[in-house]
Amino acid sequence: MTRVVARWALAALLVVAGASHLTWGRRGYRIVVPDWATRLLHTDKDTIVVASGVVELMLGGALVALPAERRRVGWIVAAFFVAVFPGNVHQWRTRRPAPMLRTDRSRFVRLLLQPLLVAWALWSTETAAGRRG
Repeated sequence: MTRVVARWALAALLVVAGASHLTWGRRGYRIVVPDWATRLLHTDKDTIVVASGVVELMLGGALVALPAERRRVGWIVAAFFVAVFPGNVHQWRTRRPAPMLRTDRSRFVRLLLQPLLVAWALWSTETAAGRRG
């Protein structure tokens, strides 16, 4: 039951984060996107913010709508958290504020939380068959 609650909470977090990328936080999140990411992806910062928001919404939905695929979805969510980590590092190094991350301390704590998000995604989606005795 604990994993179920954790999975639903993670889904809610992803949905809220995704919604913020598409609405109230959209402008502020552009600051987090490193310039190299726009060159690598051949697009602009706003497109990256919108795309990441859409992915967060889809992943949040998948965590609850695809129970048969929850382990696979958990790995995809964990990979997503790893993929966005360079943006968090960029924001911390450049000391640029974004929604809910206005201080150096909050940006640094955000970096420390990233491995916990990865672990949360993997733990909450582990199946009984995937657990060791």
